Amino acid sequence: MFLSILLGGCITKGSFEAGDNTFLLNGEPFVIKAAELHYPRIPKEYWEHRIQATKALGMNTICLYVFWNYHEPEEGLYDFSGQKDIAAFCRLAQKHGMYVIVRPGPYVCAEWEMGGLPWWLLKKHGIGLREQNPYFMERTRLFMNEVGKQLASLQINHGGNIIMVQVENEYGAFGTDKPYVAAIRDIVKDAGFTGIPLFQCDWNSNFENNALEDLVWTINFGTGANIDDQFRRLKELRPNAPLMCSEFWSGWFDHWGANHETRSAESLVAGLKEMLDQNISFSLYMTHGGTSFGHWGGANFPNFSPTCTSYDYDAPIGESGNITPKYHEVRNLLKNYLPEGQILPEVPDSIPTIHIPAFALTETALLFDNLSEAKQSENIQSMEFFDQGWGSILYRTALDVSDEEQTLIITEAHDWAQVFLDGEKIATLSRLKGEGTVKLPPLKEGAQLDILVEAMGRMNFGKGIYDWKGITEKVEIQNGKETKELKNWQIYSIPVDYAFVKNKQFKKEANTTNHPAYYKGTFMLDEVGDTFFDMTNWSKGMVWVNGCTIGRYWEIGPQQTLYMPGCWLKKGENEIIILDMASPSKPETQGLRKPILDMLRGHGAYAHRKLGEILNLREETPVFQSAFKSGNGWQHVEFGKEIEARFFCLEALTSHGGDDYAAIAELELLGEDGKKVSRQHWKVIYADSEELDDANHVATNIFDLQESTFWYTNYSSSHPTYPHHIVIDLGEDRKITGFSYLPRAEANKPGMIKDYKIFIKTTPFILK
Repeated sequence: MFLSILLGGCITKGSFEAGDNTFLLNGEPFVIKAAELHYPRIPKEYWEHRIQATKALGMNTICLYVFWNYHEPEEGLYDFSGQKDIAAFCRLAQKHGMYVIVRPGPYVCAEWEMGGLPWWLLKKHGIGLREQNPYFMERTRLFMNEVGKQLASLQINHGGNIIMVQVENEYGAFGTDKPYVAAIRDIVKDAGFTGIPLFQCDWNSNFENNALEDLVWTINFGTGANIDDQFRRLKELRPNAPLMCSEFWSGWFDHWGANHETRSAESLVAGLKEMLDQNISFSLYMTHGGTSFGHWGGANFPNFSPTCTSYDYDAPIGESGNITPKYHEVRNLLKNYLPEGQILPEVPDSIPTIHIPAFALTETALLFDNLSEAKQSENIQSMEFFDQGWGSILYRTALDVSDEEQTLIITEAHDWAQVFLDGEKIATLSRLKGEGTVKLPPLKEGAQLDILVEAMGRMNFGKGIYDWKGITEKVEIQNGKETKELKNWQIYSIPVDYAFVKNKQFKKEANTTNHPAYYKGTFMLDEVGDTFFDMTNWSKGMVWVNGCTIGRYWEIGPQQTLYMPGCWLKKGENEIIILDMASPSKPETQGLRKPILDMLRGHGAYAHRKLGEILNLREETPVFQSAFKSGNGWQHVEFGKEIEARFFCLEALTSHGGDDYAAIAELELLGEDGKKVSRQHWKVIYADSEELDDANHVATNIFDLQESTFWYTNYSSSHPTYPHHIVIDLGEDRKITGFSYLPRAEANKPGMIKDYKIFIKTTPFILK
């Protein structure tokens, strides 16, 4: 019987606690089988459908983040209504006999804009994020109190269904600061979350760094991980504690310009079974990913890598709530782990999909002809300085006459910039590729320079959360050896609000070639249903349908459609507006019954070896050589001396399995104090081989702060043999005393490096 039901007008209160090697629900042993769902990524009209689908899968709990920036888009302006009514979501879960685990942050990651932190924090001079900065802590406390007003009364000890609350999120991947984590714990308690367990989640490699004695400790890892290894250290420290994988990654998220991510159902089911057989609780992240509608998709760090609008995640429940083959395999497992006498409910029907025949968007409004009132600024400033959180921003100034070619240098354009001279586009610059210079032709006096910068989502991980948008430093003109910083700018904000978008001067005919423009059209429906708008004719931009912001698209893929929930459509006439930042091949779209999530048009910035390029180490002497131990887990190597370094090369010579492949999940360098050096400015200069066709085993995975992703040499189209090489530019001169190496997490897999050499230099290695 579900715990909190109305009996004779009285609400039954229950209990949940961490017992001896098990969680206890009302005093009885309980294994948490949680489904991670994110309410902002699901239309409110479909919340109940997704909850029912997780119940039918065999889950007993729903795990969810609380997204601070979603509920406080402007400082002091809180919104928990409608689509943002998180309490209503929890009550729906209770209606269907599901418990809830709440993860209120303040930071959540989730591949969400700025990891859930509000953009307006960046307006505060000297702001310190995720640390005991007075302003940050003040705003965190105020927000957490608002969350408490919504959810504290729904805890199990008050008759609700909330059984656990998380403190912060994966803080070990950000830093070591127990006093800060303790302060967040106290803020969570003060907000009313008492009487149920508070917990913190991290990876097995770093959970001790910030572990508080009065919190439950949980571990995050993905499919294929060696589960005994993941919990070994925790069991040594707390042999009687209940074990939980607080994020068991069912798949992975997609980046623009990279392959669609998938993970096998076989590996997922095997990991779940192994945990269930040991009474280990879990939360399946994600059970249903959904969609990062509007501007909410974030970006990865340290290399800026924006995530797609679709958060399908290769989860058991697909982006539109569709039931996948992976769902049925998980369900077939979980039905064997039900309490005695229980059976699984029927799987709810998927939402019907419809096809919308191709139609043209016949009205256009050139962006440059529909600008808002300009703001004046002597110096370049970021988007936040002009009180703008999302969208695009236009910087305009006049240039001096010049008879010679010059170079325009834009320092830190975040994130995708187009450069116009007297109204004609002359360049496109992408932060993904590190581009920042443009050759200028001879100039007439007063030539108009326009730099249009689109923000693509603030980084949501590590130190990258300090991610100001627009042009964040300066713009200069270089003429020979002379460099001059440009001043006196007119600034135009281009937000993503529908109220801003709809009030444009649309015309039936306009020449939009190579110019950003809004396109408007209508389509008629006799019936409504889910559909997927085909964006293959379009270049890059955002879509609004009936006033709802559907999300970003980009022709490079892998996502080529945008999910359109049928509940936001209507019978009769529907309106669509598309902002295309360049220009479409044809201003036409259609609604498809199935999404296109795996069509790439180029690899963006992901390859780290030019065609025919070879690393030459013949004249180089290794500073260290040895062999890694076999098995999983971190290995730490000390050189026994300090070495001046700017460029680091690892040469892998053999593997433990005798195979031809090399794989590295994470690589850390140790400084003169023995502590890890910052990886924020690292760049991979060379990797002899990367698997980019069958999976995203790109070389930069070795410092992406994600232990479940890894660099893996190519196996799908070629089989290069040892030795394998990877060369890193540290971005600054450092003194190095050693390094730490993490092999891929799966047990008994290829690519486990054995013998190796290390080369370190202050000057670049020779690449021919």
